[in-house]
Amino acid sequence: MTRINYHELSDEEIVAKLAAGGHSEAFEVLYKRYHSKVLGKCHSFVKNRELAEELAEDVFSKTYEKLGSFKSKSAFSSWLYSITYNHCIDFLRLKKKLHYPQWNSENELPDIIDESDESISEITYENLLEIMEMIHPEEKALLLMKYQDDLSIKTISEALRITENATKMRLKRARSRVIYLYKNKFDDAQ
Repeated sequence: MTRINYHELSDEEIVAKLAAGGHSEAFEVLYKRYHSKVLGKCHSFVKNRELAEELAEDVFSKTYEKLGSFKSKSAFSSWLYSITYNHCIDFLRLKKKLHYPQWNSENELPDIIDESDESISEITYENLLEIMEMIHPEEKALLLMKYQDDLSIKTISEALRITENATKMRLKRARSRVIYLYKNKFDDAQ
C-alpha cells in the first residue's frame, strides 16, 4: 500500500481525498497551510489574540464539518475565507448586537460620495487601517473579501448570505463610508 504525501497535493485534491474517507493527516496539511491567515483575519476583527485563536479553531472545526459541501466552484482558500469572515461577523453580531441594516440606518451617510475624488488617492495604509476600524464589521469584511482576497461578488454574496445586488450595494456603501470618514478625519487635519 502506497502512502499518500498530502503536502504535494493541491487543496482541492486534499478535500477530494478527505471526502473519499481520507485520514486526519490530510486535514492537518490544510490546517498548517491556512492557520496563520485565518488567525490573522479573525484577529483583524476582534483585536484580541486569545479570542482570535478561539475563533480560528472554531473556523477550522466548521470547515472540517462542512467539507462535504465544498463544490470546487471557487478555490478552497476562498471558501475557507468565506467561512472565516462569516464566523467573525456572526460572532460580533451576537456579542455587540450589530444588525447591519439597523446600524446602517443609524450611521447614514449624509450625501452621495464621489469615489473618484483625487484627495483620497494619497490615503496611507495606516490611515486606512484606522478608518477600517470605524466601519461595521460586515462592511469591513466586504471590503477585505473584495480587495484583499479578490473574491467574486457571487462568492461574497454566498458567504454573507445576501443577494448579489445587495452585495454590490453594500460594497458601494462601504467604499463611500470609508471615503467619507477618511475625508472627515484626515482632510480636516491637514
